[in-house]
Amino acid sequence: MDYVLLILTGLVIGFIVAAPIGPINLICIRRTLAYGSLIGLVSGLGAAAADGIFAAIIGFGLTAIRHWIEGWSETLQIVGGLLLTGFGLHTYFADPLHGREFQYEGGHHHKAGKHGFLRSFASTFAIAMSNPATLFAFAALFAGFGGIVASEHASWTEAGFVVAGVMVGSGLWWLTLTSVVGLLHAKIDARAMRIITHISGIVVSLFGLGMLARVVWARWI
Repeated sequence: MDYVLLILTGLVIGFIVAAPIGPINLICIRRTLAYGSLIGLVSGLGAAAADGIFAAIIGFGLTAIRHWIEGWSETLQIVGGLLLTGFGLHTYFADPLHGREFQYEGGHHHKAGKHGFLRSFASTFAIAMSNPATLFAFAALFAGFGGIVASEHASWTEAGFVVAGVMVGSGLWWLTLTSVVGLLHAKIDARAMRIITHISGIVVSLFGLGMLARVVWARWI
């Protein structure tokens, strides 16, 4: 099979999964505006790493792991809902101009420390990994693209190229998003930053509460 086609297929899948506006997109936008494009990109790459893991589970046919995630779907949704709700509340009440790790003054961003980058990456990775719906999205997309890699005849090499393409596609989305948003930060004043922080905090919290509500609905309604 043409490996270039496999990489391009994975790239398209990764881009499609990453692009819809959701809590991680809002988190990356807010961090880019407050702390600069680099910290926003690192945050996005945390989600891209999670996308790569989910794509590998589907692409390499890791049935046992897929069933384990499906079996713990409810627990993962609860964890994800709590993470998003807590993160949303933290974002809402945080001072967007004077973070502990970074500072934003007059459109300029101070250099982030190693701990800040690691925490930004880890937080979005944890949020993305706690959403089992992403696993089903990859399964549907792989099937939708003619059963590439999901077929029993696909080799591990072919699967590896698609998974690599997924991570590149996802990373490309985060690079595009944070670059565009980063160009706008100089036009945003302190008041606008506080409004963006409050709105993103509320919306991210609502995503979290929505995940928790789905669990409650499925179990007791």
